[in-house]
Amino acid sequence: MKLGYARVSTDDQDMLMQIEALKAADVEEKNIYKEHVSGMKKERPELKRMLDYAREGDEIVVFKLDRVSRSLKHLEELADHLEKRGIEFISLREKIDTTTAQGKLFFRMMGAFAEFERDIISERTKEQLAAKKKNGVKLGRPSVDAEKLEMAFALHESKRYSVKEITEKTGISRTTFYDYLRNRPVS
Repeated sequence: MKLGYARVSTDDQDMLMQIEALKAADVEEKNIYKEHVSGMKKERPELKRMLDYAREGDEIVVFKLDRVSRSLKHLEELADHLEKRGIEFISLREKIDTTTAQGKLFFRMMGAFAEFERDIISERTKEQLAAKKKNGVKLGRPSVDAEKLEMAFALHESKRYSVKEITEKTGISRTTFYDYLRNRPVS
């Protein structure tokens, strides 16, 4: 049986292209496990559910290798796990098929490249943040205007407004309001 796995990192990303590619590779839609979670997270409920369901002789099909993981260690663990259980792995984009020696080698090489790409993105982000900090750019959320904050507290203490109404009136986000409320000194 062919089992498919489709993953996007955030809820606002679309996995339609992955699903269509899996269906074109003869994976029935009912056998496609779909997940909204970062590739860096090892704990992924749908991936685990699919792996638990898979049996010897089954094929696990993904659109692209980085949909399964961006960590070489995790990919190697997955490859060993699947090989021991007699389950094949196919990545459509990279044309990887672990039933061959070349496919196994290519699988591990592509895993190394996926991890390298993640590390490069991380380094670049850190460098950009350091450059901004060096040039005096304030990082993080902008500070809240003291008058708006006092108004928000007064509205909250009046008990006549919901938090939603308070944040709409003051322009302070709900998370920020709760942070300030939680850390407000008790008088």
